[in-house]
Amino acid sequence: MIGNNISFLKGEGYDFCELKEYEYGEDVKNIDWVISAKMQKPYVKVFHAQKELNIKIVSFLNGSTYFGTKKFKQEVITQIASMLGFICVKQGDPFASYIANETCELCTKKSKKIFNVNFMAEQLFNYDVIGKNIDYEFITNDLFKKIHHKSIIFLIGDFFDIEKLDLKLLSKKHEIFAIIVRDKFEENPSELGNVNFNDPSTNQNFEGVLNSNTIKNYVNKVKENDHKLFSHLQDNAIRFVKIYTHEDATKKLIGLLK
Repeated sequence: MIGNNISFLKGEGYDFCELKEYEYGEDVKNIDWVISAKMQKPYVKVFHAQKELNIKIVSFLNGSTYFGTKKFKQEVITQIASMLGFICVKQGDPFASYIANETCELCTKKSKKIFNVNFMAEQLFNYDVIGKNIDYEFITNDLFKKIHHKSIIFLIGDFFDIEKLDLKLLSKKHEIFAIIVRDKFEENPSELGNVNFNDPSTNQNFEGVLNSNTIKNYVNKVKENDHKLFSHLQDNAIRFVKIYTHEDATKKLIGLLK
């Protein structure tokens, strides 16, 4: 839809910027005859240049996304990435997508086609996350090297264990949005007594008692992780939103993009 993306550059476009005196060689079609008649000098309209946005959708798919009480986090990440892809197609903006964990793989190349949205959704939904860990340091450095032109980057993941997450350099070059996907149970689990858990990231088995003391220590660690995460995002002027697996992702996404 023409006219949605305002640029600071001046040139051919539809968004009015200013009036200025006519100079030899300028297009006479841009002359404002009403103002020119009042000022007794020819004046031309100057517009903002219309430019496409470069969109990058980065989905963090590691073992911890293989979890959910209502929906798996991997499914919600796929849903959010697909919605962003459809928005790009509707706006006429090209997008590319990546799958990130221990590496940062290109999922779909830069395109405006709806086929790429469907292909990306299929790749994300069927991606085998078991045994995959996430390396935030490698991912951010790799994205900084791969993405040359100024872009809008959407980072979608659960953002746990963020000690090595540093978006300072990436945020100086690009505009970043962080979409945090969580399940309510993993932030505030119930007392289940004797449990047997399997970590999908490391395939390690845990046997123990999930009582009030264990839950309290765990919840405090999650809060500490999120406090560091939110502070880091705010310090680097990164807009973010948290979407739970039982929530309507569409409403949350609209609120982020407004």
